[in-house]
Amino acid sequence: MLPRLTLPPSPAVLAAVVAAFLLPGLVSHDLWKTHDAIGLGIVHGMAVSGDLIVPRIAGAPWLHDQPLYHWFALAFGKLLGLVIEFHAAARLASAAFVAAAFALLYAATRDWSTDETRRTTACGALLILLGSIGLLVHAHEAVPELASLAAMCGALAALPYATTRPARAGLAFGVALGLAALSGTWIAPLALGGAVIAAHALCPEWRTRGAVRFIGIALAAAVVLALSWPLALKLRAPEAFAEWWRISSRPHESMGENFRHFFSTASWFTWPAWPLALWSAWSQRRRWRDPRLFVPTVAVVAMVVLFVAWGPPQDVNLIPLLAPLSLLAAYGIFSLRRGAFAALDWFGALTFAVFAGLVWLGYIAMLTGVPAPVARNFARMAPGFVLQLKPLAIVLALAFAAAWLYLIFFTRSSPLRSVARWAGGMVLLWGSFAMLWMPWVDYQKSYRSVALQLKSKLPAGAGCLAERSLGVSQAAALDYHGGIRTQPFDVVKPAACPLVLVQGTPKEELDAPPPVAARRWVKLADVGRPGDRAERYRLYRLQK
Repeated sequence: MLPRLTLPPSPAVLAAVVAAFLLPGLVSHDLWKTHDAIGLGIVHGMAVSGDLIVPRIAGAPWLHDQPLYHWFALAFGKLLGLVIEFHAAARLASAAFVAAAFALLYAATRDWSTDETRRTTACGALLILLGSIGLLVHAHEAVPELASLAAMCGALAALPYATTRPARAGLAFGVALGLAALSGTWIAPLALGGAVIAAHALCPEWRTRGAVRFIGIALAAAVVLALSWPLALKLRAPEAFAEWWRISSRPHESMGENFRHFFSTASWFTWPAWPLALWSAWSQRRRWRDPRLFVPTVAVVAMVVLFVAWGPPQDVNLIPLLAPLSLLAAYGIFSLRRGAFAALDWFGALTFAVFAGLVWLGYIAMLTGVPAPVARNFARMAPGFVLQLKPLAIVLALAFAAAWLYLIFFTRSSPLRSVARWAGGMVLLWGSFAMLWMPWVDYQKSYRSVALQLKSKLPAGAGCLAERSLGVSQAAALDYHGGIRTQPFDVVKPAACPLVLVQGTPKEELDAPPPVAARRWVKLADVGRPGDRAERYRLYRLQK
């Protein structure tokens, strides 16, 4: 008889769970559209140009993302690029930032809880964050907001010491907010900073002589760090700074569009953190002036309001929200009703059992051709793909399944059991996917074959290559895999560049550039990713 698992687990077991979630699939795929390709494209641009101040994609400035993540990813790429491919090494920065977020959130919750519940609550916060659906794929991509998530967790970890060590805590809090501002939008650090300032005014526990010192040091550190890169950008490239300011200083989309996108996305992206956080805020509403509850609650509300008012409507912008949301959710674990506890418990068990079973069914179909209808569907989506039998991948996938079954059937009753089973299901699902399906998915999503085919069709000594309708992530992938860089097509002077690359669809056969007098466009290449029904890349050359 196997021994029963007692919760909370030891730190070593938690570290193993985190590693089992982060490492599979992290380095085994090429650049994926959209955020992964853009992030790695910026890192590649920094490596090629040596310019760390002006982010570029395929040689063109890209000022929609802050650069902190890319600096760290570049360091990983340089250090480990001789061992594994550059993009895989750079993507290890994602694992480092997410692991740091887990550790810092654990520390924040542990230090901000009573002695009797600190280990359970801290473990709950970590498992809730790990179990958030929004991290399932993004934690394994080159997403700058992962650095913002780690910085937000670091800021929360400083707050338990706001009254006992105001100078040190203020410095740590301010540095973390400044790093968050260098990693993503200003919304997350502003919301958390505002919540902490409000807590010093409204929460009796924080009305101390050191409050002014804490806030002053924190503000100074945050402002200095947050402004360091924009000032460097202004000195290095004033035009790029003006463009960055134009992008950063205006709202994105309408409030109605932001509202619709936020709530339709956040409902699944932040599951199961948001219902647990809602219950925590309601069940402990009489203690609303306790900083442990006040700060994450106000921060979450402020972030929601600012996301709706400002945008942009992108799911990755919700990643920093998971830090205060998971912290707040952890405090509601002990008061969760038995019915809700059981519902989350068995809903997670059944959901992940079904999805993991489907992953295995698809893998068996790809490998053996049985069941035939399933195998035909996979073959239709990825024509030409042949799955290779890899015993190690099968063994690891079976190990994920065995560990999850042990968690389901041999875990003692505990307030943590429902979130532990849910987090274990996330590890099972991603691990099974990474071991069994990753080659099939990467075969469809990678632009490597497209870049190499286009590169082989480019005439030797081609002077310039123009583009029409080429997406940013596609440009990043073509530059990385094939060294293909383009310039915008000049409608006024269509003959200025004799080679034009057009991104279209399989149905758009007549997408050549406008005709030029006494000359014609000849198609040199017509390529696309296997099974891609949305994108096609056609290379044209102007001839007499």
